[in-house]
Amino acid sequence: MKTLTIRRPDDWHLHLRDGAVLEGVIGDTTRHFARAIIMPNLVPPVVTTADAAAYRERIIAALPEGDRFEPLMTLYLTEGTDPDDVAAGKESGLITAVKLYPAGATTNSSSGVRDIEKAMPVLERMAEIGLPLCVHGEVTTPEIDIFDREAVFIETVLDPLRKRLPELKVTMEHVTTKDGIDYIRGSSGNLAGTITTHHLIINRNAILVGGIRPHYYCLPVAKREHHRLALRAAATSGDARFFLGTDSAPHVDPLKECACGCAGIYTAPNTMSCLAHVFEQENALNRLEAFASLNGPAWYGLAPNAETITLSTQEQPVVYPAKRETEAGAITVFDPMFPLHWRVDP
Repeated sequence: MKTLTIRRPDDWHLHLRDGAVLEGVIGDTTRHFARAIIMPNLVPPVVTTADAAAYRERIIAALPEGDRFEPLMTLYLTEGTDPDDVAAGKESGLITAVKLYPAGATTNSSSGVRDIEKAMPVLERMAEIGLPLCVHGEVTTPEIDIFDREAVFIETVLDPLRKRLPELKVTMEHVTTKDGIDYIRGSSGNLAGTITTHHLIINRNAILVGGIRPHYYCLPVAKREHHRLALRAAATSGDARFFLGTDSAPHVDPLKECACGCAGIYTAPNTMSCLAHVFEQENALNRLEAFASLNGPAWYGLAPNAETITLSTQEQPVVYPAKRETEAGAITVFDPMFPLHWRVDP
């Protein structure tokens, strides 16, 4: 049996939803993770500090008894976001970051930004006060192929924005391409990237080969194999600019298994087992702690967690539930398509 003890990890990109789904899924995160950046794309979205405070209260109320977990709240950037409210939220300690969704880029993003110029007053204030911007890095113009949207976003939106506001701290969330990895590696400060569990494991064949498999459909969509390999190399490199953001995104099965299914993969239950498998394959188990537990806190100016978790191997595969049952319906858990032998010890 192999064992590995690391600082308790954090998730720097997490969807918890609300209501019955929130109550049904939150324990899968709090079982292993101490903190998480909480995505604000609810319906209606979390656009003000007051919205974020109310949402945080609902998250805290849903915590399983005895679990210690800190939700790190974000605001949903719109073209009408009030810079003073954002600054007050940061000053209060409630707001950790602001999230940029290009309008129409993903689930519940219709209220997002269409014209970046209209959001510049907020972005300029954020640069002044040191509040990070988390970006969903894809353009949504219909003439751009969905597999090229990240690369085009970097060229036409992100790079010009960073040149205009070099002091703005930017997190490229769920990087999916070699283009994104290379852009971060070639940057000189104030840029980092999160990488998801599932993008380290699947490429676009998982969605399309042998029939359409909706539970592997996510946005940004999984790309070609050479992009996946670039993500694995970055995640396991020890480079402090890359860290874990699962983008675990629960949807009840009827919303996934339909003519126009929702984007999102639910990885919270088995992420740490999957990551240990990937890092072992890459002969980089000694770097898992940096990716999952150290690099993210350093980027956001927080101390690493004092608590630890221990992962160990077992001869028989670890069995995770195929579904997470909630009062809103069943949610399918990510299947990495290989047996998992690493588990987090109780």
